[in-house]
Amino acid sequence: GCNPLAETGRSKLQNQRAVLNQQILRAVRMRAGAENLLRATTNNKVREQVLLELSFVNSDLQILKEELEGLNISVEVYQNAEETFSIPLVPLGLKETKDVDFTLPLKDFILEHYSEDSSEYEDEIADLMDLRQACRTPSRDEAGIEMLISYFLQLGYVENRFFPPTRHIGVLFTWYDSFTGVPVCQQNLLLEKASVLFNIGALYTQIGTRCNRQTQAGLENAVDAFQKAAGVLSYLKETFTHTPSYDMSPAMLNVLVKMMLAQAQECVFEQIGLSGIRNEFFTLVKMTQEVAKVGEVYMLVNTAMNQEPVKENIPYSWSKLAQIKSDHYKALAHYFIATILCDHELQPSDDKDQQEKALSQLYEHVPEGLMVPAILKDKVQRKQLGKAHLRKAIVYHEEALRVCGLCKKLRNIEVLQEVLTAAHKRSLLKYAQQETEDDFLSLIQAPDILPKTEHKIETIAPQFSKVKVKDFFHKLGPLTVFSAKQRWTAPRTIRLHPEAGELGFSLKGGSPVQVYCLDPVCSAASAGLKEGDYIVSVDGTDCKWLGVNEVLEKLKSVEKQPLEIDVISCQDTAASLHSKSATYSMGMQKTYSLICLAMDEGKIDQTKKAPLKLPFLSWGTKNRQKAASTLCLPSAVAGSSQIKKKLSPFTLLNTESSLY
Repeated sequence: GCNPLAETGRSKLQNQRAVLNQQILRAVRMRAGAENLLRATTNNKVREQVLLELSFVNSDLQILKEELEGLNISVEVYQNAEETFSIPLVPLGLKETKDVDFTLPLKDFILEHYSEDSSEYEDEIADLMDLRQACRTPSRDEAGIEMLISYFLQLGYVENRFFPPTRHIGVLFTWYDSFTGVPVCQQNLLLEKASVLFNIGALYTQIGTRCNRQTQAGLENAVDAFQKAAGVLSYLKETFTHTPSYDMSPAMLNVLVKMMLAQAQECVFEQIGLSGIRNEFFTLVKMTQEVAKVGEVYMLVNTAMNQEPVKENIPYSWSKLAQIKSDHYKALAHYFIATILCDHELQPSDDKDQQEKALSQLYEHVPEGLMVPAILKDKVQRKQLGKAHLRKAIVYHEEALRVCGLCKKLRNIEVLQEVLTAAHKRSLLKYAQQETEDDFLSLIQAPDILPKTEHKIETIAPQFSKVKVKDFFHKLGPLTVFSAKQRWTAPRTIRLHPEAGELGFSLKGGSPVQVYCLDPVCSAASAGLKEGDYIVSVDGTDCKWLGVNEVLEKLKSVEKQPLEIDVISCQDTAASLHSKSATYSMGMQKTYSLICLAMDEGKIDQTKKAPLKLPFLSWGTKNRQKAASTLCLPSAVAGSSQIKKKLSPFTLLNTESSLY
């Protein structure tokens, strides 16, 4: 990761975000305590004092939320350093988290569950913690993306190795909401995985805003980055549908995906007009439809941002910026078509049919009394319709400037003011050139323009398979057998003696090998060997990853002298697994306060003794009946054939085995 102490603009913003998160946490705890006291007391004087205190705390929380919104709209820091004349793009800030110490929980689990010396895995645990720490400050490039994906995939291995479905192992994950700053504390690894995915998407948005939008390559990279960001956020929405954080709720993610695709569409329009827009009929028709498409997608983004429950948590300045962009690009569309009508009269050498076809594609319907062929031929009608479009363009420009002036955060972005003002002046100048004395007779209303694009923008799904990672805890053995879901006996030592060159059993399977066709009267059976036992070592040599031929090669020495093998027996062959369900807890703000109050640092043991409350993600069968939105995993049927499914870090990425 990057140097966390580096004095870059981006690191300063993240440091400010971390400080604000801590202040919000303290305020939420105070509010929770005051609410509890208000419910408990019957003394009127105490109630008055508590209500007064609550008003101050709520006021502080509102101020802190506004400061956090200010960080979210600090878009200038993330833009390209080159001098540009473009409306800024909006990136997502990275979610902040607290340090996590895996050492004791994982070492205890290795000793208890795998019956191995946990001190031999200290380096692997340290590597996991170092990777997590580095992911808190990823570099703003492909290397940073690759590192975050590596950690996400590594979590797949860790989940299968150390997180059994029936209990928690005592690792507490804390992540702060990107928009509200409210912390979420859980012992569920899925919170960690979902938050890392969110940060992958956020980092893609920061890469997109950093691209140089004055070059063709820079705009192509920006489009690609925003499409990938939308793909990651869409994957997060589909895979983790019950996350307990506002910024990762399905409604919020849906808005963020739309916003990223809108910014990609905006970059496509800039890419088309990068070399300049020729004042030519068919070129202007194409640009009119492309820019109208940008205005349409931003209008949809603004509409989505103003819907409940997103409206309460999305930064106010973001929704206003979406409204401004929608008005601005709609104004440009009307300006372009006005230029077509005012500057391009039909000449004898022009292809009349082609112009008529192109112009008719811009409108769903033309004003009453007008026909497209007549507009092309009649100079007066062309001029009147062109001026109607200019008037509408000016109205849209003025609305964009008005909204920008009303929003304090956007008012301070100089380049935004400059772009809007320049476009407004250009439309006014064009209108002034067309003005005549009989304008008051013109009652034509400019029709709406049909948006159309030749460059369809879609999400790009994350390609996790392109990043190769190695399981840190590879030494524990193949995941098909050595996982947290399986239970075994402690390793038993069996001493093998030569019996006319025969072992008394056969071997089968991959890695590790299993005892097969055991002779019940052989010496190995007498020593305690059982049918189906896994051989984990031969004469002190680990053989969890060895195949049948390799293990047989090591066992050949039994013909010369006795040797010892270590075996384990699986205890879960016929046991059925309980179905798991994920339920979403309502009453979010109250639950946040209760959890933050309970999670007092240094008092985790006391927290465990507190009365059991419904967590955000409740695992177990008791909630299956009453949970409205619950997806249960199929359970293994008792007595079914012992078919083992290969586990990998991608196990949880499949739809069939998704925990959400």
